[in-house]
Amino acid sequence: MTNYQSVASNTGESAFYNRWMQLFFGIICMAMIANLQYGWTLFVNPINTKYHWGKAAIQISFSIFVLVETWLVPVEGWLVDRFGPRPVIALGAILAALGWVMNAHADNLTMLYIAAVVSGVGAGCVYGTAVGNALKWFPDKRGLAAGLTAAGFGAGAALTVIPIANMIQTAGYEYTFQFFGVAQGVIIFILSLFMIRPHAPQGIIIPTRIVSVKKDFTSAQMIKTPVFWVIYILFVAVAAGGLMATAQIGPIAKDYGIAKLPVTTWLGNTLPLLTMTLAIDNLCNGFTRPLCGFISDRIGRENTMMLVFVGEGLALLGLMQFGHDPVWFMVFAPMVFLFWGEIFSIFPATCADTFGIKHAAANAGTLYTAKGTASLIVPIASVLSAGGNWHRVFMLSAIISILAGLSARFILSPIRTRFIHDANQEKE
Repeated sequence: MTNYQSVASNTGESAFYNRWMQLFFGIICMAMIANLQYGWTLFVNPINTKYHWGKAAIQISFSIFVLVETWLVPVEGWLVDRFGPRPVIALGAILAALGWVMNAHADNLTMLYIAAVVSGVGAGCVYGTAVGNALKWFPDKRGLAAGLTAAGFGAGAALTVIPIANMIQTAGYEYTFQFFGVAQGVIIFILSLFMIRPHAPQGIIIPTRIVSVKKDFTSAQMIKTPVFWVIYILFVAVAAGGLMATAQIGPIAKDYGIAKLPVTTWLGNTLPLLTMTLAIDNLCNGFTRPLCGFISDRIGRENTMMLVFVGEGLALLGLMQFGHDPVWFMVFAPMVFLFWGEIFSIFPATCADTFGIKHAAANAGTLYTAKGTASLIVPIASVLSAGGNWHRVFMLSAIISILAGLSARFILSPIRTRFIHDANQEKE
């Protein structure tokens, strides 16, 4: 029989402003910024065809976006903890739209890079707010709530990747940037008006099997602890392989000579293999986040990490070995996304478990900078893969992912358990 710990809370919330509605708003906002990252690969070749800047130079824009989106989230998380979600998400909506409009008119690399900064700040405002809110509204289901929220970011592009690809072909990438940038920004801004500051609703119970700290750590206190840096390094290691896949899946398919192969869907329409694979990739990337978050709530964070990180390494090896075959490419590419995307639910939940809920938005944002650190590897992948040779990239990424999985179970787990025990002893 499971034992539970009760959580005191406020009462009197309306049906419209309950925590599930707030979670839903956050998920939709996340879906609206998903294309800023996951739709980017569709624009790389059209931009290069028009301006001939080189893929490596164009992909620097992607790295800048991810760096800005991630490394400023601690600041944005602090603003959320202080002022609430509404103004931060509203600002994010404006900047996310402006960034893509700037991409539409960028006729030099400098402007492209500036647009990446603007859209990165906007995406960070939305991402940090939505994840922080989820952790605070759902202390009893942190893995699931963070996973559902992150799923919006992972799967949000799945519904629009085909329209974006079609619009690029028919209307040009410039019009596509502008149309989707404005549309996504307007939707986020409207939803921001309905966001409220989180509080714990009445009657919440936390399963005691979820090992969590009773003390609240600020971000400054958190970064002074060794356990934080163990978590951070694991985040960087696993994120690197996935970021290479999300940014480079288009060039990989092109170098393998299969990007434009026709694929007939179950609906009877025919799409290029790359477009079809990207849609499946994004669905897998979104589906895994609540699934693995839910699993981690049941079997533990580190146990789940070991399973999925090793799985990602094996998927990368499969893509390396069999990816030249169109069928196997459509199998292993989604598997990489399936085993990678869960880091955006497991790590925020682990962070809140370990360092408390009061400063959850800022703390999760600080940890999220690991994604920015990992993004520095993306341009290196373009260099290592010169001439279409992706074997070195896949092999290195696979080894790192498998080692990260084993380290989570046999290094992080005992360190984190001891840290939480000592912190709770001090609290008492």
